[in-house]
Amino acid sequence: MKGLTLSPANHCFSNHPGKNPTEQQTLQKCSIPIQSINKNRRQSLILPSLAVKSSQNPHQSPASQHHDSPPLVVVGSANADIYVEIDRLPKEGETISASNGQTLAGGKGANQAACGGKLSYPTYFVGQVGEDAHGNLIAEALRNGGVRLDHLRNVGDGVPTGHAVVMLQSGGQNSIIIVGGANMSCWPEKLGDQDLEIVKSAGIVLLQREIPDSVNIQVAQAAKDAGVSVILDAGGMDTPIPTELLKSVDIFSPNETELARITGMPTESFEQIEEAVKKCHKMGVKQVLMKLGSKGSALFVEGEKPMKQPIIPAARVLDTTGAGDTFTASFAVALVEGKSKEECLKFAAAAASLCVQVKGAIPSMPDRVSVSNLLRTAQVS
Repeated sequence: MKGLTLSPANHCFSNHPGKNPTEQQTLQKCSIPIQSINKNRRQSLILPSLAVKSSQNPHQSPASQHHDSPPLVVVGSANADIYVEIDRLPKEGETISASNGQTLAGGKGANQAACGGKLSYPTYFVGQVGEDAHGNLIAEALRNGGVRLDHLRNVGDGVPTGHAVVMLQSGGQNSIIIVGGANMSCWPEKLGDQDLEIVKSAGIVLLQREIPDSVNIQVAQAAKDAGVSVILDAGGMDTPIPTELLKSVDIFSPNETELARITGMPTESFEQIEEAVKKCHKMGVKQVLMKLGSKGSALFVEGEKPMKQPIIPAARVLDTTGAGDTFTASFAVALVEGKSKEECLKFAAAAASLCVQVKGAIPSMPDRVSVSNLLRTAQVS
């Protein structure tokens, strides 16, 4: 997957004290802090409304089994993905026709949150959207996926919701151009206590690089101080990753292209990947979760032998757009549920296999029953 990010300046910082709105006021102005949650530690965090209605997700297992579980908290981007289906990419100066086009909810952060919700695990999303139709589209998609939106803000001030143009080719491969919009604007210089409290109360935190590094650093450090594990997905901006961010995460998750860019080393073979991962270890990351596309995945823990996981073949490949986000989020869910790391890799591989068989990012996220069924089928075969 190729991507280009276009982001406006981070120009709307605010630190207004404000008042706490009700939970139903899902989209909030950036000058108003979001609703506070129970400020007790994770043992007493109560999430009574996280269960997904059966009419919305009839194939999910009941979320009540995770009623008292510390949630998955995703801090990151939310985009409207504008899909155009083409036979090939246009050449310089060329105009071509698309066979189809549609707009769907996406963004790496929203994708990962939706994945957690659809897997029936308690999931919160911390992010920002604009006061526009795209923002409403994203909020509806996340809500229908079972994600709690107490920490989703509407930034207003004419800042649009982040969006991406996804050029989807017939073989399922894609190229993406991203406009940061609300993802890169109006974040407070210092995150509010309400945002940081949900981070500290999490079972695991997921970050990506489609929001400012300054936000990710605050979240990662707050989580680290509270003893909460953090996974950083390398996808997003191609600027150097701050050392203080890398040293605050527990698991770093790039693909081969991202690993090569970050380390400046070749990653064409598994042996080359191993050497590049060693450089990540020297940069302060103890665990590296590699997404290897058609070659599967691997988890590198410093001082241990790599764990390899082949792909679980898909019946057909329609769209790979959300596969990496599905893999990372599914791994996180399995990990916070207490599965072994080998089981986490298998669970994530199954979820990603199902994801690529459906067009769109959030629409392609599988439910837990489908993942479990595929795992049983794969074991039998």
